[in-house]
Amino acid sequence: MNDAATTTEPAQPAQPEKIAQLAQLLDQARLERSELSPLSKTHGAFGLEEAYRILHAGIALRTARGERVVGCKMGLTSQAKREQMNLGSPIYGMLTDAMRVPDGATFSLGRSLHAKVEPEIAFITARELSGPVTRAEALAACSGVCAALEVIDSRFVGFKYFSLPDVVADDCSASHFVLGAAPIDPASLGQTGLGDLPMRLSVDGKLVQSARSSEISGHPVESLVQLCAMLSAHGHSLPAGSIVMAGAATVAVQLLPGMEILLEIDGLGTVSLRTQP
Repeated sequence: MNDAATTTEPAQPAQPEKIAQLAQLLDQARLERSELSPLSKTHGAFGLEEAYRILHAGIALRTARGERVVGCKMGLTSQAKREQMNLGSPIYGMLTDAMRVPDGATFSLGRSLHAKVEPEIAFITARELSGPVTRAEALAACSGVCAALEVIDSRFVGFKYFSLPDVVADDCSASHFVLGAAPIDPASLGQTGLGDLPMRLSVDGKLVQSARSSEISGHPVESLVQLCAMLSAHGHSLPAGSIVMAGAATVAVQLLPGMEILLEIDGLGTVSLRTQP
């Protein structure tokens, strides 16, 4: 998410044909790994509700080609960042099976435009979550929690100077994700334990970012609560077996060729990724 993004809402909602057109443009850019100028600049401003409609229309194009939705990712989970953006809640994007990279695998930067990596915590649900839920209900519905890495990217030129609705329409800059190989039972940590875990992100053996899990929405489980509320507002629920990337604990790190990325989270283990030289 770029600091230059804005949340300006247009006076008129986008029509269905415009939603379909913009979803198609973003889908083509994703397939071709090509850059676009921000849609709000080239096709007129649109609001967050229209942006989510574009996002889901784009996901429909991908599932029609055989991809399978496996979960969601959260964005703008920092309260300070939301206040800076004058935004009342986080944003969410969708994850598909084609976006998953195995723990420890080599990632080709040729699969992206300007990839960055973020340290995260991921949840795996065992039961459907629908409508308003409490932290306790959200945690009880999860079968696993693990260290995770998200590779973010953008279809917009230079990964900058776009609006917040542009970001949402572009699946919240989702690209790829990596889950730790051994998710644990979240009940073994409890709500309190999950909310104060030291997190360390290293590149080539050197610590580059550190944080505590409380940097994620104040508490990572809160991301699940917020996600369920937003999905419900858009007529969706979170199915059993979903993966939820709870949001970044630190700023993103630019990926370059030949990197060795390692995230260590006390109590949750590790997850790693390397980039192709």
